[in-house]
Amino acid sequence: MLLDLAITKTMRSAQRNFELSLSFTSNSQRLVIFGSSGSGKSLTLSMIAGLIKPDQGRIKLAGRTLFDSTQNINLSAQQRNVAYLFQDYALFPHLTVRQNIAFAACKGLLNPRQQLQNAAVDEWITTFALNGLEHQYPREISGGQRQRTALARALVSNPTALLLDEPFSALDPSLRQHMRQELDELQQRLQVPMILITHDQQDVDCFGEQVLQIEQGRQVS
Repeated sequence: MLLDLAITKTMRSAQRNFELSLSFTSNSQRLVIFGSSGSGKSLTLSMIAGLIKPDQGRIKLAGRTLFDSTQNINLSAQQRNVAYLFQDYALFPHLTVRQNIAFAACKGLLNPRQQLQNAAVDEWITTFALNGLEHQYPREISGGQRQRTALARALVSNPTALLLDEPFSALDPSLRQHMRQELDELQQRLQVPMILITHDQQDVDCFGEQVLQIEQGRQVS
């Protein structure tokens, strides 16, 4: 993964203005963006994903220009082919585990059939040890199983990179450590480039092959 990032963004509200300005290059397969709450981590990840447009600058990932204000390039989130794992996993509550994963594999289907046959979906269900849970709903499975379902849904479309927004913060401490180990082993096995944001030093210790630390919208290290 080669990430070339040089962006500025001003977020305005009635209470304050927040200004983010970053210039950073990474050739690591594991990049951790680290900082306290409100430092600009989620804003940065959202701009890489194409969910928020920078005011100025450029974003290049794996040789592709995702955004360049001088060339008037701004690929949509779908065109960027990156997988975004939200902090709360954003699973569809009315869809089963299998349907949630199939939703990403079968673009254009609002509600994939429960019995839909798809080899890629089968593969990821097995990879994440979700066999036997395919027909259960998110409310019926554990926090760790929900995370694995969300990861399977993110990876089934073969993304260029996996973007993770505080992926362990919603888990209790014992499960958090277990899921760190699972993600660590999975990423090493699959070699999927990963950008993870966190405020937890333990996440940095586990995944921080390269670390971008930001505070108040500026790079610290």
